[in-house]
Amino acid sequence: MGKAKTTDTDAGFLPADVPADVPAGADHKHPAKAPGEDAVWRVLLPVPLAGPLDYGGPPDLKIGAVVEVPLGSRRVVGAVWGPAEAGEAAVPTARLKAIDRVFDVPPLPETSRRFIDWMAGYTLAPPGQVLQMALSCPAALVAEEPEAVVVLAEGAEAEPGPPFKWTAARRRAVDQARDLPAMPPAELARQVGCGVPVIRGLMEAGVLATHWRPKGVAPPRYRPDHRPADLSADQQAAAATLCATVGAGGYSVTLIDGVTGSGKTEVYFEAIAAALAGGRQVLVLLPEIALTAQWLERFEVRFGAAPTQWHSRLTPLARRRAWRAAVEGTAKVVVGARSALMLPYPDLGLIVVDEEHEPAFKQEDGVHYHARDMAVTRAFLGEIPAVLCSATPSLETLVNVERGRYGQVVLPRRFGGATLPEVAAIDLRADPPERGSFLSPPLLAEAAGTLARGEQVLLFLNRRGYAPLTLCRSCGHRLRCPNCEAWLVEHRLGRRLVCHHCGYTRSVPPACPECGAVESLTAIGPGVERIAEEVAATLPDARTLLLTSDHLRGTADLADKMRAIRDGEVDVVIGTQLIAKGHHFPDLTFVGVVDADIGLGGGDLRAGERTFQLLYQLAGRAGRESRPGRVLIQTRDPGHPVMRALAGGDRDSFIRAELDERREGHMPPFGRLAALILSGPDHELVAHEGRRLAACAPDLDNVLILGPAPAPLTMLRGRYRERFLVKATPETDLPAILRGWLSTIQLARNVRLRVDIDPQNFL
Repeated sequence: MGKAKTTDTDAGFLPADVPADVPAGADHKHPAKAPGEDAVWRVLLPVPLAGPLDYGGPPDLKIGAVVEVPLGSRRVVGAVWGPAEAGEAAVPTARLKAIDRVFDVPPLPETSRRFIDWMAGYTLAPPGQVLQMALSCPAALVAEEPEAVVVLAEGAEAEPGPPFKWTAARRRAVDQARDLPAMPPAELARQVGCGVPVIRGLMEAGVLATHWRPKGVAPPRYRPDHRPADLSADQQAAAATLCATVGAGGYSVTLIDGVTGSGKTEVYFEAIAAALAGGRQVLVLLPEIALTAQWLERFEVRFGAAPTQWHSRLTPLARRRAWRAAVEGTAKVVVGARSALMLPYPDLGLIVVDEEHEPAFKQEDGVHYHARDMAVTRAFLGEIPAVLCSATPSLETLVNVERGRYGQVVLPRRFGGATLPEVAAIDLRADPPERGSFLSPPLLAEAAGTLARGEQVLLFLNRRGYAPLTLCRSCGHRLRCPNCEAWLVEHRLGRRLVCHHCGYTRSVPPACPECGAVESLTAIGPGVERIAEEVAATLPDARTLLLTSDHLRGTADLADKMRAIRDGEVDVVIGTQLIAKGHHFPDLTFVGVVDADIGLGGGDLRAGERTFQLLYQLAGRAGRESRPGRVLIQTRDPGHPVMRALAGGDRDSFIRAELDERREGHMPPFGRLAALILSGPDHELVAHEGRRLAACAPDLDNVLILGPAPAPLTMLRGRYRERFLVKATPETDLPAILRGWLSTIQLARNVRLRVDIDPQNFL
């Protein structure tokens, strides 16, 4: 279908309540003329205030300049949001505090400033709180001390006079200096494979010259034509469509909808190549750090250099350098988690959102936003193309395709002739595991046969730890978290009980804390550690690997484990959703799902959709090369629509049924939702404030306000919670209605209010 067009009055992806021309703290498109001698500037600060504050400063400041200003007794970093219009300043000019410092970094681009204002307006977050995400690395505002680098000197081809003598090492060093970017002497020596004195000798002879540059990593040299993949006909057609949208410029959104193993990544790599050839920056969003290791390898093979990474596990130095490189435009390709979207790119030309359906793209603390939706917003404001990619697209994205707001390219077949795996359900009512076990006989038999053929097995259970519940056999007491309304999960390998909501940890008590019975506590239900224990007992010769976030020491450790699986050093992988998507293991042919029914209960609007997406992606790990794959799904409800769709390989019928159900209930994407969560340490006070808020709720035909009611997790991290759910028609200006409603009441000091537009989590 290709590029989806929009008009000035139809922004396509934008909710009806958000105008395409986004207002800001200052008119970014047509700023007022710089004031004269007594300049008054509006400075947005990363604090939860309603808008910018006024400061005095030099008249030649640029809008977007990053500055340091006094705020009470502190010094705070902020950004110049524009000049104050005549008579607009709330404080007389003579009494205004002055801007203390202007940092030597590029000003925040106009598009970034408009994006911050837009996000603040849409999410009801203070604009300064959104700005804080863009200025999330204060250390990067001060440049590192310059370092000496060596380059080939002018006239270096001429022979230096005696006593200089050419050696093989010296000639290699000259050849490397000619081909590589400038680098410190020690780094050049390492590249050449010689000692630093060899480089020093060339410098003294005038063959190499010294330059000074800001300390840091040299910008990578990407080569768009370095090593293009051998694309199938389907891939070539899809890549041509994406490259055409990049070449045409302007806003568009295109979905790559391809089955698992169809080569979607190679297709959008071609769009990246087109953007790089045009000299533009590229942002690639991945939902989890776990997906980056193999992705980085593939990227470097394709383009000849590694991209700049941005995520929470970077070292402080790497984070500092990455932020500065992105802001200065020397980082031409940035790959990262959702927070990478907030970096102030000066020349962004393409945004790619891989696995766009992933719940991990929703930020659930601070500013509540969905990175996929905000990426589309950022593309619209910057008038650039965006690419969404998934084997199981979200219903919201599919409806936008259906309505012509997004384009679509389809990859219906696996690359290289590989076939999709055979999927079957195991009815645990008919084939239950043996007493005390959790793996059914058919699943164990298939696993044993797979290992006998020299192939790999993946066993999946989306539950960390050893057991989700510990109770006393004598009195029935269940071990709870003291801070949350949740059971403590036993982690037997770490010899501890853990709350997965707040992180509370304690050792397993020797006796029941309720009745005092000794050795009466027992683990109920399976976690992945318990499945690993069962595999060790039933398949004793298999080399097993337990892969969850609890058992990783960082990204390097994850990369080592992924390499071990790919190299055949592991027979059975036992993991959670960390292993379910984005990975390619040539010898993995069998996937067993231990408990497929997890996640289907609880009344979550998206329970069926998410379970289908997770299990479909998981099944896609099997049989990705020449050998066929098989998937067995243990379930107590094989007639559930999710299980029928998976076993029948009928994604489209499942999607149609889900959409029909949502349409009938006027739920997203055919309606709008917002969640309001009140929380505080005093249960009665929170309930009282909920009733006060309900009493002043607007009475509108197109808005239904449900609540207040106790949240499903009534207590979380020591705070009691009451919840409203606001439901509205698609065209309703929901943020504006909420803004007006919430402005009518001042809540008690100890009660917090969290607003979540388009909630993804209903706990």
